[in-house]
Amino acid sequence: MGTDFHAPLGQDRPPARPKRRILSSARLLSIIAVAAVLGLSFYAMQGDEALKQVAPNEASSAKPEAAATTANTDRAANQQPAGMPLSNPNSGATIERTTTDDGSVVTKYSPRARDGSGPVLINAQRVGQDPRVAAQPNEALLEDSPHGRLPIIGPDGLRPMDQYARPWSGARGTRIAIVVSGLGLSQTGTQHAIRELPAGVTLAFAASGNSLQRWMQEARRSGHEILVQLPLEPFDYPANDPGPDTLLVKSSAKENLNRLHSAMGRITNYTGIMNYLGARFLSDPDALEPVLRDISKRGLLFLDDGTSAQSRTEVISKTIQLPHAFADLTLDGQLQTDAILKKLDELERIAARKGSAIGVASAFNESVAAIRKWSEEASQRGIEIVGVSTLASESVAP
Repeated sequence: MGTDFHAPLGQDRPPARPKRRILSSARLLSIIAVAAVLGLSFYAMQGDEALKQVAPNEASSAKPEAAATTANTDRAANQQPAGMPLSNPNSGATIERTTTDDGSVVTKYSPRARDGSGPVLINAQRVGQDPRVAAQPNEALLEDSPHGRLPIIGPDGLRPMDQYARPWSGARGTRIAIVVSGLGLSQTGTQHAIRELPAGVTLAFAASGNSLQRWMQEARRSGHEILVQLPLEPFDYPANDPGPDTLLVKSSAKENLNRLHSAMGRITNYTGIMNYLGARFLSDPDALEPVLRDISKRGLLFLDDGTSAQSRTEVISKTIQLPHAFADLTLDGQLQTDAILKKLDELERIAARKGSAIGVASAFNESVAAIRKWSEEASQRGIEIVGVSTLASESVAP
């Protein structure tokens, strides 16, 4: 059988001859290239001044403190180690390289200070809150007061209106904000509204409601933007009483601000204030302006529910540069599902004409059911349901 155990049976083969390895031209060129790179690297490490001119822009961009290091560190910071691509001088980064005791090179990239030239570095707008922490307040946007924790603008200029706003797509299509009010007055109704309404719907909590902080957390975890409803004096007060701590025209500015702060301190994580009734108060500039000015100072918006034809909120808001929104329609003046659906269709026509629209409703079961049904169908027609802050921001005077 012979000694070749791997040969097929029945075939006699001569012993295999050892193959001669022939060095191909491609392999030879690769060896020469590697040798050249190693040679140049070694030459550069010897401090040849000619090779230091390879990346002059990078050398000039080093930070002043980098020059105070040892000579070996300074030389490493201005040279490119073999195999590392040259840095783009317009990259907007400062590059620092340090040689450690074992001979390895550590490279540090940090943003370069802008001098008005070079590429523009775009910072993403900080609007909205990570859903995982949406129920938790930003401590930098709160201050302690006798009325509880009140919203303020942060040290870096961040407003509660921006921090707690519901993010939106940024598309300039048809946008509609729907605000459902009266949350917190009925435990069952509040729970039903939070669970049934689409996340894009804004929820307004009555300052006189119960368990507001608890309901706020559930609403925020469900994706809703929220407001606080402030009781204001109507023309037929006290026959028509909005509730405790109503702001009155005859009260002093100090007393009205105390009542405003009492309402604000009931809850956190809201983007603004919405009136509850208040036709008389909204029509009186002297009573209204101090209240709106305080809301503006705290980085909030004001939503006028649109029920008072004599309201002065828009004029004053533009004067003091308060983010302001004005509702286009009350959706549930007739508390029947079909009637509410017709009002929502009317709101859609207004939005198609203007580009956006705001509708308000109360947290009745009929209203919640109609809004949910209409919202599902509207999204299929390319309509985006946005938080009210998205539309209020457009009404700020330049």
